[in-house]
Amino acid sequence: MRWFCLFLFALVSTLHADDRPNIIMIMPDDMGYGDLGATGNEVIRTPHLDRLASEAATLSDFYVSPVCSPTRACLMTGRYNHRTRCIDTFKGRSMMDPDEVTLAEALQAAGYATGIFGKWHLGDNHPMRPQDQGFDEVLIHRGGGLAQPSEPIANERRYTDPILFRNGEAVRREGYCTDIYFDDAIAFMEKSAASGQPFFAYIPPNAPHGPYHDVPEELLEYYQSIDLEPILNGGNNDRHKDTVARVFAMIENIDENVGKLDAFLESSGLKENTIVLFFTDNGPNSRRYVGPFRGSKSNVHEGGIRTCFYARWPKRFEAGHSSDRIAAHIDMMPTLLAAAGAEPPSNVKFDGINVLPLLEGEPESWQDRAIIIQTHRGNEPVPEHHIAVRTEDWKLVRDSGFGNESLPENAPEFELYAIREDPGEENDLSETKPEKVEELRSIYADWLADVSTTRPDNFAPPRISLGADSEPVVDLSLQDWRVAPDSPGWGEDGKWFVDVLTVHRALLEVRFAEAPGEREITVTMGDQVASGTLTKGSSTLDLGIYTLPKGPMTVSIESSPTFVRDTFPRFVTFSREE
Repeated sequence: MRWFCLFLFALVSTLHADDRPNIIMIMPDDMGYGDLGATGNEVIRTPHLDRLASEAATLSDFYVSPVCSPTRACLMTGRYNHRTRCIDTFKGRSMMDPDEVTLAEALQAAGYATGIFGKWHLGDNHPMRPQDQGFDEVLIHRGGGLAQPSEPIANERRYTDPILFRNGEAVRREGYCTDIYFDDAIAFMEKSAASGQPFFAYIPPNAPHGPYHDVPEELLEYYQSIDLEPILNGGNNDRHKDTVARVFAMIENIDENVGKLDAFLESSGLKENTIVLFFTDNGPNSRRYVGPFRGSKSNVHEGGIRTCFYARWPKRFEAGHSSDRIAAHIDMMPTLLAAAGAEPPSNVKFDGINVLPLLEGEPESWQDRAIIIQTHRGNEPVPEHHIAVRTEDWKLVRDSGFGNESLPENAPEFELYAIREDPGEENDLSETKPEKVEELRSIYADWLADVSTTRPDNFAPPRISLGADSEPVVDLSLQDWRVAPDSPGWGEDGKWFVDVLTVHRALLEVRFAEAPGEREITVTMGDQVASGTLTKGSSTLDLGIYTLPKGPMTVSIESSPTFVRDTFPRFVTFSREE
C-alpha cells in the first residue's frame, strides 16, 4: 500500500522540472534561536546567515521538539513523531517506522533528485536508513553524532577527517565534517541541475552538537580571545566559557559554508528558483543567549522548542516579510510538496499544514490551531508529562523534566502564559484563568489519544533487518539496543529486536573499541546460543557461522565478568555469507 501511495503521488505531479523549485533545507544540530547576529547576538559572527535572514520570509513563532530525533521524524513525515514510533534519541527509540512515507520519498516520486548530507538519526540499519527512505545520494554519520557508540571504531571520535557513510559504504574523508557535508551537497546540486532535474538537498550538520573536542582551530582561537560575558546567560565559569567558544566556532563554520552555498547558487543561476530553509532542531546545547526566551535544549519552555525560521525563495517570497502565525516542523512536508506542485501521498494523514500562504503574505483569514510538543525519556509518552500546548494566543506548559521516564512526584504544576504578550514566560496565569488551563489540557488529551492509536502496538520499536541484499553486514550497536526501564544512560545490558528476511548463514562477531580483558561472552539469537572466550589483549571475538531462521528474533549479549561502562561491546556484527 505504501508504494502504491507513492505511485499515485507521482502520477498527479503536474509541473515540469524547469518550473519546479529546487529545495535546500539546512538544520544545524543543537544551535539555538539566539546563535545569530540576526536574532540579536552581539558576539557571534554570522554574516552569511544574517544576509539569508534579510533576504527571506520569516515565521517568527516556529516550533520544533526539544531534542533531535523527534524533530527529525516530524520533519520527514509531516506527522507527530509519536505516530512514527520514534520516541527518544537512543536505546532503540530513535528509529522511525519504515512504513512512514518521507518527504524524500514523496519528492523522489515526483521527479526530484534527493540527497542528505549530515545527520539522519532515524535508524542506522535497513530498512530505516535514508537510502531506504527516499534519498538517492547519502553522506551521513551513524546514530546521533560522530563520537557516539554507533560510529566506526576507527573514527576515534573525529569531526576532522571523519569516517562517514556514503550510500551505505564507510568512507574516510579529508576535512572538517561540516565542510564535507556542504561540499558534497553542492556537488549533488550541480550534477542535478546539469541533468535538468530539480533537487531536494537536506543538509543537517551534526555541529554544533557536542562533544566539543574537535572544532575549527582558527575560529576557536578567536572566540577564546574575546569577551563572551554578554551572552553567557548566567553561566560564567571558565569551563562554560570554553564550551560556548567551541560551539560558536562550529556555528561560524556553518555560516561560512552557507556563504559558500550562496556563492554557488548565484554563480549557477539557481538562486531565483531555489527555496532555502534554515532552522534548528531544538534549543541551544548550553546556557547562552536565547533572545527574549527562557530555557534551552530539552526544555519545553520557549528557549527549548522555538527556533528561528527563514525561507528564501526570490521567485515567490518577499524579502523581509514576517508572519507571527504559529507553525512547526510538522508543517514542512505539506508545505514543500505544495511548493513542488504535487499532491501529498494518498492515505497519509498529515498533522502539519501548508504554510505557504504565511510565507507569501498574510492570508485574509487564518484558522487558529494547537501545536503540541511532548518529548521525554522512555518508551512512550506519559500523560501530561513534559508538554507544551501552543495556540495563537496561549501556551500551556509543564516542564517536568526531559530526563524523567515518568512524571516525578514533585513535578511542577501547569503554567499558563498569554504568550503573545509574554514570550519570556514570566507571568504565570494558571491560577487566575483555570478555565483556559482546562481547555488546553482537554486539547492535549484528545491529541494524545489520537497519536497513540495510529497503528497497532503503537509505541513498539521497529525491527532491524538481517539478510537484506542492500546491507549484507549489519552492525548492531548500543544506539539501538533495548534496555531495562531503570538502566541509566546507554544501559548496562540490552537486546536488539531484529527481523531475519530470509534463511541465511551469517558470521557472528563481537567487536570492542578497546580490548576489555579476558571474559566469557554469550550471544543469544532466538533459540540459538553462541559462546566464546575473548582473550586478553583482543578486541574482536569470532563466534562462528550460524544459520538464521526467517522471521522476528531477539538478539542479546551477556558477559562474565559483567560489562561496565568502559567495556561495552561497540558492535555485535552479522556478516551474511554469499
